[in-house]
Amino acid sequence: MIGYAGRRLAAGVVLALLVTMITFSMLSLTFDDVVAGLLGPAATPETIEARKAAMGLDRPLPVQYGDWLLHAVRGDFGVSYFTSEPVESAVTARLSVTLSIVVVAVFFTAVVSLTLGVLAATQGGAIDRITQGISMTGLLVPNLLLAIVLVYVLAIWLRWFPATGFARFGDDPARWASTIAIPVMALTVAGIAGLTAQVRGAMIDELRKDYVRTLRTRGLPMRSIVLRHALRNAVGPALTVLSLEFITMVGGALIIENIFALPGYGSYAFNASLQGDVPVIMGVTTFVVMLVVGVNLVVDLLNGWLNPKARIH
Repeated sequence: MIGYAGRRLAAGVVLALLVTMITFSMLSLTFDDVVAGLLGPAATPETIEARKAAMGLDRPLPVQYGDWLLHAVRGDFGVSYFTSEPVESAVTARLSVTLSIVVVAVFFTAVVSLTLGVLAATQGGAIDRITQGISMTGLLVPNLLLAIVLVYVLAIWLRWFPATGFARFGDDPARWASTIAIPVMALTVAGIAGLTAQVRGAMIDELRKDYVRTLRTRGLPMRSIVLRHALRNAVGPALTVLSLEFITMVGGALIIENIFALPGYGSYAFNASLQGDVPVIMGVTTFVVMLVVGVNLVVDLLNGWLNPKARIH
């Protein structure tokens, strides 16, 4: 298992290097525009070149990337060109807001999807049809539309939750729960739709296999067969889908954060992209890649534990 984890971690490191290298190369094409934006409309080609030299942006691209990488591995991602705010602390604070929503949404997605998927596969009939209807509805309704409807119904009409704003868990847990309730619902519906279908399909396939019939002939109760054997084999693919849902939720945070005026990483990254704030963009990219690599590593280790055959790949 240690060797398996090492291979997955090494692949993640290579991925992170490639992504940051490509991102930095693409950003280098905008250096002139970024400096011009910093200097204002009175900037001349001479002042732009002088400012680029002062910022070290006139050096060869490999040298610039190598310098950024050496600082990044020590946790120093520089400061924002426009606010002078340290990138590391800014991204960490905003990413914690996004993750506080996404992690809760993923938890409810996993619990509800496993429950519905197992019930649909084992009970069939009306439960199966209702579950498939829920999955289809969740896949067809866009997150943006769902979020707007939820705000109107739960915040404006019923006034159960606030429509905008955010409170940190450490400051006021009750207020935190109320401010993330609608965003979590908006993210969870789409996640449940995709994961429930995966769990249902995987469970149906497992229940049709020979080992299940053998266990039933030995007199094992169906509940034990489902929970102790079939579900363990079916949960591997579901974990992979859940990790993809997690990444999708993190990527879709921009829409949710703008709708609910949340100070998360999505809106921060979007504003930095509009300004061409290179240190912020590189910091956001690095943190997100590390997050994706970490999630995939955890899922790979869980799959390797559930299915030892996976460790040989």
